[in-house]
Amino acid sequence: MSLRPILIFPDPILRQKAKKITIFDDSLTELISDMAATMYDAPGIGLAAPQIGESIQLIVVDVSKEEDEQKFTVMINPEITEREGSQVDEEGCLSVLDLTASVKRSQKVTVHYQDTSGAAHTFTTEDRFAVVMQHEIDHLHGILFLDHLSTLKRALYKKKIKKQLAAKKG
Repeated sequence: MSLRPILIFPDPILRQKAKKITIFDDSLTELISDMAATMYDAPGIGLAAPQIGESIQLIVVDVSKEEDEQKFTVMINPEITEREGSQVDEEGCLSVLDLTASVKRSQKVTVHYQDTSGAAHTFTTEDRFAVVMQHEIDHLHGILFLDHLSTLKRALYKKKIKKQLAAKKG
């Protein structure tokens, strides 16, 4: 288990559509372990493989009930199959620094995914965990939460990042 660097916007890997996973082997298990360690170290409540430079359909999400507990679940090739309602919640992202914003998402989602042995599962969730699922699955399609913001907010953020990158090079 090792910590992996988290890619930061505007890294182009974050915009790629991730590939489906077809091989369930020890290297996948090792990657999952690294992802969980990286997520908790950040600290975060979800992490998608593209965020650490692996353009594959894999997410880990924290499902802990207690604040000091670390319990996560792994979802391979996750896909939202049903959506209901809408809600607005505050979001941030480990790959989008210094930005939190209100984002409109579905209030309830049904997700189909595979576990580490390739077995298929389906579950339905709502409220905050539905937001987390939508956010992480978006990463697998090259979508960042800032893509859900108004054109003005997105433009202001991109301008701020370009200025920060220019200052680093300068």
